[in-house]
Amino acid sequence: MHNVARSTGPTAATEDTGQMPALFDREGTATAAAPRGRRRKRGPDYEQIQRSPQFRALRGRFRRFVFPMSIGFFVWYLVYVVLAAYAGDFMSTPVFGLVNVGMLFGLGQFVTTAAITALYVRFADREMDPRAAEIRAQAAVTEGTPQ
Repeated sequence: MHNVARSTGPTAATEDTGQMPALFDREGTATAAAPRGRRRKRGPDYEQIQRSPQFRALRGRFRRFVFPMSIGFFVWYLVYVVLAAYAGDFMSTPVFGLVNVGMLFGLGQFVTTAAITALYVRFADREMDPRAAEIRAQAAVTEGTPQ
């Protein structure tokens, strides 16, 4: 079988090494050789933003929502699993028809997941997004536009 990956024409030095030359510098313009050692700073200073009191408040508010929700859901899930493993009689108690307590608890896991998701979306829309937009505006960051 023929090797279709190898060309039969002359090869350049970069093809032999398998490395591609830098075609663009940091600003996105074509360059022959970008100067090494000197990096031009562009865009917002993310370390300064991270140290700002507004960002710390935003991160704290996020954590005060997410950690309790995560712990609460984990405990709820753990209770479900432990009851399923060790309280079989209770979990098999019929509620109506062929539906038992275990099935309702299992369905409750899905309902709880959807409820937490809806609560987080509401929380993010009201609390997180406006504050993040404010921080972005202070840092002169615009979505999708390099600074």
